Amino acid sequence: MKKIAFLVMAVFTFLIIHEGAHMVVAHAYGELEAFRLHFYGAEVIFKTPVEERSGIQWGFISGSANALTLALGYLLLAIRKSLAALRNSFWRNYFYYLALLFLLIDAFNLSIGPFFYGGDIGGITVGFGLNRYLIQGIFLLVLLLNRELIVRKLFPVFGVKTSHPLFQPLFKR
Repeated sequence: MKKIAFLVMAVFTFLIIHEGAHMVVAHAYGELEAFRLHFYGAEVIFKTPVEERSGIQWGFISGSANALTLALGYLLLAIRKSLAALRNSFWRNYFYYLALLFLLIDAFNLSIGPFFYGGDIGGITVGFGLNRYLIQGIFLLVLLLNRELIVRKLFPVFGVKTSHPLFQPLFKR
């Protein structure tokens, strides 16, 4: 039960940071209309309808949140030994789940997620004029790299052992 509580706290932290970044950048461009919570997640509402969006600002509005959370994930991974050595088990567990989620969620959101839901990729493709499948391919590689970093770097320092096939090293040393 405790693990679920830490996971839920980390998910809420992720949502606050991710959606907050969308809101801050959208506000800076004068595009923030509203924020809504749904049973399936959070939604930032923009002033310009999807079909009328153009310009590089949409790349920044959509992509900034992904860049921020991935960067924080890499930062947490970089200081993983210090986090794993924390005496307070609350903070140790919380930071473990934060690192795990920050490394996985947006890499998934920009690689596999667009096949099932729109998400941030639409604004990134419109804003930066990039091919959707190119972005998905790049972030699939990021997702696989992050999964490997989690398995080889994060799990060992936090003492996580698993036989789940999704969390086995892809390559033997």
